[in-house]
Amino acid sequence: MPDVPTWIASLVWTDYRLAVLLTVIVPLILLIWAFTQQVDALQRLLIIYWRVSSLLAITVYLLIGALPIGFVSGWLARILIPIALWYWADLNEEIREQSTSPLKIALTAWRWGVSVYCAVGVLAQLPFLRCATLTTSQLQNDAACRLWLEPPWAYREFLHSTTQPWFLGFLGIGGLIVYTLYLGYFVFFRVGKRKRSAMGN
Repeated sequence: MPDVPTWIASLVWTDYRLAVLLTVIVPLILLIWAFTQQVDALQRLLIIYWRVSSLLAITVYLLIGALPIGFVSGWLARILIPIALWYWADLNEEIREQSTSPLKIALTAWRWGVSVYCAVGVLAQLPFLRCATLTTSQLQNDAACRLWLEPPWAYREFLHSTTQPWFLGFLGIGGLIVYTLYLGYFVFFRVGKRKRSAMGN
């Protein structure tokens, strides 16, 4: 298995650390903050975000099981997240009309930050989409593809050390099926009726 440059490994681990910060920790703090301040528009936006970004969690479990489809789901998640954050015209208008506050400033900064992070990630991961065409054994023997498996494996050692990787991968497949069905239902049966309005979510 040929080696890959150490800077690529560093970038992969940096990407995962940024993902934890920007897609988990910060939006969780913002959601709690929005609920304590009872800001309905921000609550709605963040709830939509969490529904969509759950694909990132599903991706982690797919990659723990070394399932190649995880490379596709992770890439798609970075496309769907900015769409979910900016698509809703009514929420965008409500947020714009709110008076300036620390919460509004924090949410706006995060929304732009995570959108830029996802856009850069979509481009940076293009060369690694080839990993989705490999078998599980080939994936683990390919140095560049294996780099993306190591952080999820470290996560497993931390939280699921007694659980077999194949079982966690199976849970990931189950989550992906449910996510795909819900997304398909939402796109084909709900978006067409409500256009760009998030009211009623």
